[in-house]
Amino acid sequence: MSRRNATGGTAATNAAVFGEVLRHFREAAGLTQEELARKIPCDRSQVARVEAGTRVPQDAFADTCDELLGTGGVLKRLWGRIDWYPEVAHPDWFQRRADMDAVAVALHEFQTHFMPGLLQTEDYAHALFSRVESGDALQERVRARLSRQQRFYDPDGPLYIAVLDESCLRSVVGSAAVMRDQCAHLLAVGRRPNIRVQVAPASSAGLICPDTSLSLIKLPDGHEWVYSESLDGGHFSDDPAVLARHSRAYDVLRADALSVRESASLISEVMERYGRHGQARVQPGGVDQEQLQRSKRRQLRRGGPRFPRHRPRS
Repeated sequence: MSRRNATGGTAATNAAVFGEVLRHFREAAGLTQEELARKIPCDRSQVARVEAGTRVPQDAFADTCDELLGTGGVLKRLWGRIDWYPEVAHPDWFQRRADMDAVAVALHEFQTHFMPGLLQTEDYAHALFSRVESGDALQERVRARLSRQQRFYDPDGPLYIAVLDESCLRSVVGSAAVMRDQCAHLLAVGRRPNIRVQVAPASSAGLICPDTSLSLIKLPDGHEWVYSESLDGGHFSDDPAVLARHSRAYDVLRADALSVRESASLISEVMERYGRHGQARVQPGGVDQEQLQRSKRRQLRRGGPRFPRHRPRS
């Protein structure tokens, strides 16, 4: 679904304006990009890309920068007024689902293998789509995916409950660093009043999960849809019997999954492992360091990342 902001500007122009304002306040505070990044905390490259207008920041980033730089809330207000994705193009088979996301009042999802699109970081989405796209097509797919997230991240956004199969956490997309930041993002968005993230643990033998990812979508008029995906595309059904069957299965799954607090604890544990893994890989050489790296890799293999061969979906 394409949108253009009232001023007729482009996303690049709007992002560049935000970046210029951020740079102004950072320099006024006497901080380098590296120093601000350490305080946030994040990588210096993230601050650099936001200031250059090549990366869309999350509202939590704007909030944190407002606090650190003493802006009086200017960045958060500016973030909320910008149409970050004035024009995006979804794949034809996915456009109907994107249109529903744009107006849905409630969304319940179960996801296998990969993080739900609404919860993916930019780096995760980029790494995922880079398996099948490149160049401008890759960038467009990433922008289209991120464009769906903004209304769900608003303070008054629609109810969004996501149950993730544990494989979403363990399957490595991109790198350990990408997965660490993705886990941190899950923890952050899971604290929003309208979003809940739960994990269906692999260790629970009695847990019954659907064979595929599915979404239960409620529209403003009260109409409800079941959405699922296959290799051929997206599939919708509003048949009352189908909806009742999948809704019941989802409710049972959610009740048997880890609680929100338990899920956050597991996500934090996985995030810490990815952090240790990433640190081990950048250590200088030597016998002791090589033994340490091997130990970390064995630890991660026992309960950690796996490399899936599935193709990404929008």
